[in-house]
Amino acid sequence: MTAPDLLQKLHDTFGFSAFRGVQDQVVGRIMAGKSTLAVMPTGAGKSLTYQLPAVALPGTCVVISPLIALMHDQLRSAEANGIRAASLTSADDPDYRERAIASFRAGELDLLYVAPERASQGHFRELLSRAPVSLFAIDEAHCVSEWGHDFRPDYRALRPLMDAFPQVPRLALTATADAHTRADVLAQLGIPDDGLIVAGFDRPNIRYAIRHRDNPVRQLTTLMAEQPGPGIVYAPTRRKVEELADKLALVTGRPVLPYHAGLDPQVRAANQAAFVASEDMVMVATVAFGMGIDKPDVRFVAHAGVPKSIESYYQETGRAGRDGDPSVALLLWGAEDFARARMRLDEVEESRRAGERSRIDAMSRLVETAGCRRALLLRHFGEDPPATCGNCDNCLDSPAVVDATTLAQKLLSAVYRTGQSYGLGHIEKVLLGHDDERVRQRGHDRLTVFGIVGSDEATLLKPLARALQARGSLVPTEHGGLALGGDAKEVLKGEAAVMIALPPKRESGRKARRDRSGGFNPVGDPLFDALRTLRRDLAAEAGVPPYVIFHDSTLRDMAALRPASLSELGQLVGIGARKLEAYGEAFLNVIRQH
Repeated sequence: MTAPDLLQKLHDTFGFSAFRGVQDQVVGRIMAGKSTLAVMPTGAGKSLTYQLPAVALPGTCVVISPLIALMHDQLRSAEANGIRAASLTSADDPDYRERAIASFRAGELDLLYVAPERASQGHFRELLSRAPVSLFAIDEAHCVSEWGHDFRPDYRALRPLMDAFPQVPRLALTATADAHTRADVLAQLGIPDDGLIVAGFDRPNIRYAIRHRDNPVRQLTTLMAEQPGPGIVYAPTRRKVEELADKLALVTGRPVLPYHAGLDPQVRAANQAAFVASEDMVMVATVAFGMGIDKPDVRFVAHAGVPKSIESYYQETGRAGRDGDPSVALLLWGAEDFARARMRLDEVEESRRAGERSRIDAMSRLVETAGCRRALLLRHFGEDPPATCGNCDNCLDSPAVVDATTLAQKLLSAVYRTGQSYGLGHIEKVLLGHDDERVRQRGHDRLTVFGIVGSDEATLLKPLARALQARGSLVPTEHGGLALGGDAKEVLKGEAAVMIALPPKRESGRKARRDRSGGFNPVGDPLFDALRTLRRDLAAEAGVPPYVIFHDSTLRDMAALRPASLSELGQLVGIGARKLEAYGEAFLNVIRQH
């Protein structure tokens, strides 16, 4: 197929007149029969790189994906674009599976979605031998690597399947893989080194913000007031999920649902379906939620605790703004998050302990930095970004940076001299010279560190202690005290500096919401609102989420450009031939009425 023919197929199927980013490089290699590993950020259009070849090449593209919910979301979107697709999963009823198998054997499928557990079985390999296969697409390919942050042994069994069809190219896709993981994925899946295409990790539409967690319900309520669209709040435990979901629903009046593995499977599935279909729901969930959600219009992702790694943080925040519209990633952190993470290191195998410790250290640098969050994040993945991005909290509102090395030496010395068994409250009383009975009883009023911190430094003790715990210079004891750890000795000797960032005071209330909000969709535009209503009605009638009909960006174009005919409507981005035929006249009628 020639390049012009491929572009025409791109427009007819997906409504796009050009490729984005590295899509053309990836598709070009696949069309030439060359195996490829594509590292593309969430929202960069990874699925198009196999869906377009699937409709352009003879045979069926076999898509191997780890989560059933993700497969079914992608299945709906593909079918809405007129792509012939089916899945073979444990959630499909027997009649559906039989029809899917019959369609594959008859050569009537462009896409066949399967889980790695099924793909690695002998009977599936036998099935594939009954009809032409055009491509193997391995989604979430970092799962094949033990160096990846979400290793799954079943992915290791995919190589023999693909080796049985040596003429079929392989396309491995991931959004999160550092250099070590990428090399391992290439080796494990038999993809040549020259098949690596890295698109870059930047998601410029996401505004990163990281704040100390002081009142999470209030902080999350403020975020929800600024962001009226769908959102995800990640909480560290099931109990915290339930607690936050109840409180946020009560305080905001927004639809808020919980999601975690402890819920009844039917409740969990119903909550997920409600979130996918909603235009304003907030899901409070453990990190088990989200990997299988192909929902492009999530306007914010918030963490009520520190993720386990930079890779996890990047992947989880990447679930915001997949449609390219402005979105927010808010992380609320506490020193206890890092304390718990460091304590859990003892439970990790010795061979993996150094790697886990480096992941914790990387997260501590991200939350404590006074510089650009995005630049630090991108450097972690081996990129060389500009020093500032203009779209993170530190770039938008620079924090004050204080050299707290001397104060840190005083604090660490007090922890050491009191026996490394007391909490911060007691240490503060010693340093500030408080007349306290407990301090006197233990003789701590006679220590050289008693009263060595003046009132001018007192307000820095808590943020300094948080920073020292985040970097591991202070670690928790078994009974809730503090002890020296990490580079504490180097700090005490003056061999390591301690710089802390003091975030600017946040405006609150109506003024802050007015100044910091600014939704991307037109507010109060009767035509845009009417188009959204029509989309909602059509989605309900078809049993699909509204974004499967059209994205918000397409509705914005309709409202702004007011196309008067099907041919004009078909020129808008995101409107392929199938959708134009199915929905064109209905949307034109709404435009004509306004």
